[in-house]
Amino acid sequence: MKNVRPYATRLFAAVLAASAAIPAMARAENSAGFVNKGLVGVGRIPANQRDKFGETFGSGSGMAIDAAAWSRDGASYKGMLYLLPDRGYNVAGTVDYHPRLNTLSIILTPTAPGAAPEAGKEQSGVEAKLVDSMLFVDDKGVNTTGLDPESGVRAAAGNFPPLPQAANGKIALDDEAIIRMGDGTMFVSDEYGPYIYRFSADGHLLSATQPPKALLPMRKGALSFASNNPGPGGSAPDPKDPETGRQNNQGLEGMAMTPDGKFIVAVLQSAARQDGGDSGSTRQNTRAMIYDAADPDHLKLVHEYVVPLPVFKDAKGKTTIAAESEIVALSDKTFLMLARDSGNGQGVKGDKSLYRKIDIVDLSAATDIAGSDFDAGKAVAPKGVLDPSLTPATLTPFIDLNDEAELGRFGLHNGAPNDRNDLSEKWEAMGLASVLDPKLPDDYFLFVANDNDFLTQDGFQVGAAYKADGGADVDTMFQVFQVTLPGLKK
Repeated sequence: MKNVRPYATRLFAAVLAASAAIPAMARAENSAGFVNKGLVGVGRIPANQRDKFGETFGSGSGMAIDAAAWSRDGASYKGMLYLLPDRGYNVAGTVDYHPRLNTLSIILTPTAPGAAPEAGKEQSGVEAKLVDSMLFVDDKGVNTTGLDPESGVRAAAGNFPPLPQAANGKIALDDEAIIRMGDGTMFVSDEYGPYIYRFSADGHLLSATQPPKALLPMRKGALSFASNNPGPGGSAPDPKDPETGRQNNQGLEGMAMTPDGKFIVAVLQSAARQDGGDSGSTRQNTRAMIYDAADPDHLKLVHEYVVPLPVFKDAKGKTTIAAESEIVALSDKTFLMLARDSGNGQGVKGDKSLYRKIDIVDLSAATDIAGSDFDAGKAVAPKGVLDPSLTPATLTPFIDLNDEAELGRFGLHNGAPNDRNDLSEKWEAMGLASVLDPKLPDDYFLFVANDNDFLTQDGFQVGAAYKADGGADVDTMFQVFQVTLPGLKK
């Protein structure tokens, strides 16, 4: 946390002029030279929003902003934003929800950093309108599914590796992050594989990239993609957790492309089973993979590093690891990482989150383990203790999503009362858009969105109406921060 790189001093000097006009109370600078100028906009989409297929809208597990469509009009900005829902509304197991991508038009009218929004308009700075939804289908045009693959594996064929397959014969996806290219093609990362999938602009599966062998979920020596969330009439896997590889529901949660378009960075949500991922108190040492994207259908792993997840104390004083929820790549050596706790916020039992923060991750001095014994199965952190031969990435604090002063300016809070203005549990999507100000060339809007888990009292999905347990209507929400990220355009 205290590690300051030589380049950080130069970056810090470069942003002083740009940030001098911002009041000190509204500015948060750190040792890496990046500046958080604070929360400047909040917006909502109602919990009972339906998409064009008549099903409940699934909010943000992943986000992509169309840079080419982003424009400024006086005090406001307009653009197109793509939100990726995950595997559908599921309480007692998974359902045959068809994975999809939602397209939204966005109007952002930011409040000046540190200023108070106009009374009565605290949460109307972001206007989001759902304009389209597109289903993801396999290479044959058959819908994919959110159903747990249980013990199903579709055999490798052509350019495809073995794929997670549900009992109904469909490819099983639990989508978590998205990269949208200029030609409309997409990379989507998922939990089940944990794989990186490439889709055409109209949603057809083009290719799939496996992670290193050490991260593939294995049970009794065989590939097993089950996450222990069987669908109707299904059975739990044996054993319930993989013996090695990614933990259940802890796959490639974060993925982003570097600004130069050359590399894809993908991060496991928490440590692999053999690396301490079998316990919430030892799952700290996760992995970041760097892929060369020159051939988009054949991504090439070129670097891999250990990333230490943040550690905090829960409400009972127990040491806990905050799982990674999303990343934004700043280069092939630096990225923003959102990590959070679980079980706290609107719609769930706990009301007060103890950890929701965005850190800056620096890989420049970390040990590169790509292609080493650690990719073949050797543990990087047996029982959670990092192998002494390895140097992990460093983390620098950047943004605290639970900052009560910032939330309060926009009528939000963290904790009781557990009402619609208490932040919901899962903040899982991030995206950057330029401020488009020649006087602030390194300033960006950082959009952060929640995954509301489809929680509504007026829901409809997979042919049936539903009411979420607990009586909550959890809106899809956006928080927008103004940040200075020097050197990003380079």
